[in-house]
Amino acid sequence: MKNLVYGFFTLIILTTNSLVAGEKLDKIVISGPFASVSHPILHMIETNALADVADKIEFKLWKNPDELRAMAIKSDVDFIALPTNTAAILNNKGVDIKLLNVSVWGILGMISRDSTMKSLKDFKGKKIAVPFRADMPDIVFKQLLKKEGLDPKKDFELVYVASPVDAMQMLIMRRIDHALLAEPAISMALRKTKSFPVSIVAPDLYRSVDLQEEWGKIFGTNGDVPEAGIAVLGRMKNEHVIKRFQEEYAKSLSWYKANQKEAGKLVVKTLDMLNQEGVSDSISHARLKNITAVEAKKDLEFFFNILKEEDPKSIGDKLPKESFYYGL
Repeated sequence: MKNLVYGFFTLIILTTNSLVAGEKLDKIVISGPFASVSHPILHMIETNALADVADKIEFKLWKNPDELRAMAIKSDVDFIALPTNTAAILNNKGVDIKLLNVSVWGILGMISRDSTMKSLKDFKGKKIAVPFRADMPDIVFKQLLKKEGLDPKKDFELVYVASPVDAMQMLIMRRIDHALLAEPAISMALRKTKSFPVSIVAPDLYRSVDLQEEWGKIFGTNGDVPEAGIAVLGRMKNEHVIKRFQEEYAKSLSWYKANQKEAGKLVVKTLDMLNQEGVSDSISHARLKNITAVEAKKDLEFFFNILKEEDPKSIGDKLPKESFYYGL
């Protein structure tokens, strides 16, 4: 009788697991910004890549860090594309969030109306538009300035704006001459002002300092900075769905990198505030590679420790728990 009961419950467990693995959800909700980290998601939606696990994929755009945090805390999305330090902050605040991967390793750069600006020290005394105060672009920028012996408060006039697109618009409208931007905003600004071909006479704007190259010089790395990736939120418990998401995101990122013109067309169908040619151009200037959170853990902790040195609040005062890295 004992063996019969044991066998009955074993059958229930095995059956339940197989049902979970083969379960098809009504909808998967994914959120992300307009930046490069979200673009493979749009390809996943376009190609119905997760049709085997969900009837529908819904994409929700977050426009600023406050919207991002609100979505994560409410847990009304399943997967979210976000800066890695924000994921760490949320984890340290008790939000049930796990980082799946890091896919963006460099999209930050300076853009200027002055072609002589070749280093961060060249911007001393200048007015610079900076997006997302106290978030990823600002934090990395300030850390680099301090390591080069510069004082962000005294040596520069930093004009904070709501997003990279806002900073880009200020440049285009000639309200400012220098900005810290993230791709694809850099490439879009160059396209919109017809500054992108090297051969053009007297371009209006120039690519200036690549913040990842500066990071590599200062910290003795190859310049890869684990800036953004995808996280899964607590309401998504289905490990088979999570596995399928990871597989398809990796495939779509590969497609995105290999098909720049088509990627530009696809992205602007959903993100119409972007420019098709600018998105296509940006792919060549972004460091994009799909690395699982577990594989990226060493790089992430190195990065988080540097951010913590500048401002402990930028990662939530401490390194995230081991459980933050999906798979550990």
